[in-house]
Amino acid sequence: MQLTQDWDKTFSKSDKVDHRKVTFSNRYGITLAGDLYTPKAGTAPFAALAVSGPFGAVKEQSSGLYAQTMAERGFVTLAFDPSFTGESSGAPRNVASPDINTEDFSAAVDFLGLLDTVDREKIGIIGICGFGGMALNAAAVDKRVKAVVASTMYDMTRVMSKGYFDSTTAEERAQALEQLSRQRWDDARNGAPAYGPVSLELTGGEPEFVVQYADYYKSKDRGFHPRAINSNASWTVTTPLSFMNMPILSYINEISPRPMLLIHGEKAHSRYFSETAYEAAAEPKELVIVERATHTDLYDQMDKIPFDKITGFFQNNL
Repeated sequence: MQLTQDWDKTFSKSDKVDHRKVTFSNRYGITLAGDLYTPKAGTAPFAALAVSGPFGAVKEQSSGLYAQTMAERGFVTLAFDPSFTGESSGAPRNVASPDINTEDFSAAVDFLGLLDTVDREKIGIIGICGFGGMALNAAAVDKRVKAVVASTMYDMTRVMSKGYFDSTTAEERAQALEQLSRQRWDDARNGAPAYGPVSLELTGGEPEFVVQYADYYKSKDRGFHPRAINSNASWTVTTPLSFMNMPILSYINEISPRPMLLIHGEKAHSRYFSETAYEAAAEPKELVIVERATHTDLYDQMDKIPFDKITGFFQNNL
């Protein structure tokens, strides 16, 4: 692993926190890379937060912004690259797994809980976009997680298996699985997975939410990062396979009695993911809808991300 030591984030470095690169391993032996942010003020041991997402992003983007901001507010935070992406290890590159990516959050909790600066009984997690769903799944299975926030959440298993607004028909699903299954023979013959086209290369006529994604990931003034799949690369063609048969929010009610906070933009195309997750979850739970915010506004718009709300939530529950 070759970790970049220069500051290469899409946001400015804070003078209120200390930052260092770290590595840790998950249960599958994959080494993950992270950015550890520690408050300069306050007294250890601190409450801690593990942060990841969005799906196809890297720790130098939205998750790092959330992590650094929460460190400024008194938490030790760890923004990490999921397995197979960014500076984390794992081969082949640019593949995702609902199981392994859920495990990545628990591995981050492992790491945080061994730090002398952290109170291991006060660890929470934040998942953004597709990793909001992973965070909820991790909180359900890992009882060490005392509180969870999912911001602008996607359930990737739901959208890959059923399409947006659950519009995929049984015939369309069967056809997609037929194609993906046969792609495995091509990949096996070639000894390597096939990759899709470069993400978010717009040609005109795309839905508005896709344009909003491109506005974030492709703009060097906003969210572009060369290691991000959504900025500069593509997923393996067969990445959807495991997502299409493993619904990750089946046990969301088992997060209770630990609290969850769901945050979504009023104008987000993805708002229904948080609304249905909220309905399925048990108390204590809260859903915050941010007025006039789109899905990607909650990636980096500091006037729209409700950091005061997130801070109070973790202060009260960790």
